Amino acid sequence: MTIWRINSRKTFTAPAKQVRQAILWDELDTILPTLPDGPLAVLDAGGGVGQIASGLAARGHQVMLCDLSIEMLKLAEAHAHAEGVSHNMQFKQISAQQIGEHLDKPVDLVLFHAVLEWVADPQAVLQALWHTLQPGGVLSLMFYNAHGLTFRTLTLGNFGYLRANMAKRKKRTLSPDFPRDPDDVNRWLTQCGFEIEQRAGIRVFCDYMKPQPGTGKSVEEIIEMERRYCRQEPFLSLGRYIHVTARKPSQKDQL
Repeated sequence: MTIWRINSRKTFTAPAKQVRQAILWDELDTILPTLPDGPLAVLDAGGGVGQIASGLAARGHQVMLCDLSIEMLKLAEAHAHAEGVSHNMQFKQISAQQIGEHLDKPVDLVLFHAVLEWVADPQAVLQALWHTLQPGGVLSLMFYNAHGLTFRTLTLGNFGYLRANMAKRKKRTLSPDFPRDPDDVNRWLTQCGFEIEQRAGIRVFCDYMKPQPGTGKSVEEIIEMERRYCRQEPFLSLGRYIHVTARKPSQKDQL
């Protein structure tokens, strides 16, 4: 049984995409120095086109990108080839439960970005990812934030959607099936055994901006302000996405 649906619906405006990439790389640049020296073993679960995966491969890390969509895997392979990093990457059409069967050994870093909100059984998939990590390894988790969706819906005045508890009217839409409450995600991670080290909001304000004639802001200015506020409340909890750095304790910490 497949427990995630690959997010092949990832569509962004250019500024939103750039903001997302900038904050994700900020988080990864904090994570990477805490992991072993030398090329890391990285798993990108549900990696989509693989922009982050290709970026890590360009730094010399060995990356396995998994996705259930063969079309998405083809795009990821093409992107890796165009970036000249395909020699550092593998591509597998497998589900979360199957990942452990395709690994020679546990990995140092797991990326799980914008997939949890499509998963019917999130605890099961997080537990599966826990088992792919070696002790001391890190899960880089980014998920679609239910609080951000609520705030965005309020600002749009779509009160009927809120009265219906934000139930989707159509099964096939661009909006995720299961926006996640951050408290639930934190609890699931803790129950798996992860230690949460850092959290950041992604797109904590840019999605709510209203264009004003003659006062357009550059992407660089927006990213500067996103970086300024994304790790402090109350802005963090209003992010369209939330990124969590979760570590599997080392063996000595578990004793």
